[in-house]
Amino acid sequence: MSSHADSLALPSPGRSPARAALARLLANRSFLIGAVLVLSVVLVAIFANWLSPYDPLRSNVRARLQAPSGLYWFGTDHFGRDILSRVLYGARISLTIGALVVIVTGIFGTLIGAVAGYFHSLDNPLMRLMDALMAFPAILLAITVSAVLGASVPNVVIALSIATTPHTARIVRGSVLVVRELEFVEAARALGAGEMRILFGHVLLNSLGPLIVRLTYVFAIAILAEAALSFVGVGPPPPAPSFGSIIAQGRDFMATAPWITLFPGLAIIVSVLGLNLLGDGLRDVLDPRMKA
Repeated sequence: MSSHADSLALPSPGRSPARAALARLLANRSFLIGAVLVLSVVLVAIFANWLSPYDPLRSNVRARLQAPSGLYWFGTDHFGRDILSRVLYGARISLTIGALVVIVTGIFGTLIGAVAGYFHSLDNPLMRLMDALMAFPAILLAITVSAVLGASVPNVVIALSIATTPHTARIVRGSVLVVRELEFVEAARALGAGEMRILFGHVLLNSLGPLIVRLTYVFAIAILAEAALSFVGVGPPPPAPSFGSIIAQGRDFMATAPWITLFPGLAIIVSVLGLNLLGDGLRDVLDPRMKA
């Protein structure tokens, strides 16, 4: 009898940190909803070739400005191009721009923030440069850079990366400033580990939580900013469709053909909402201050 009671009193084996984090993610409603929305948009972009009923670049003058119907689910634009097909292919371009901005911002923002936070001598000059860039509104800075470089997808990526890197660098720097003072960093230094090994092998790996959350918001910002750049004429050049370029091309027909801007606008809402919910869920799990 006592042995049975003792067995009941024994603690169950603890879960690994990775499994515990995964369990918290799966229990987080914001993360699940955001993941479903983002995954849906990603799948639409990947399979646009099979999902699109028409060629998104093919004009059909006889079908211009057709309202949504059984033949054209999202209607047509002033060139007779199918809006549904253009939105599906637009998801591919907009998500590609967002993903590239995340990669570039993640690399440069992480390097600048990590070096500034770890090496005292480089902190002040690097952060003053980031402060100078942050003094300009991000969208105004992106418009200026894109206008100077010219309208193209690579130039949009460069412009948005320049606009989003400073804040990312400051977030990484803040995390590095905290982690570098922890005991395990001092232990690694006492064991003879080099500064670069400590920075990239210990400090930076333990500072990734806030960075991951930040990059989900960068993705959402990039999608919104691409639409803004396209609206003012410095985004991806036509006829290639993106969410922003479709809206820009339909702005002169908002009174007579509102569906041209309505459906890409809804696609932006779904994409950005999904990324924001995903970021909120990741923040709840990865930010120690949010844990109960």
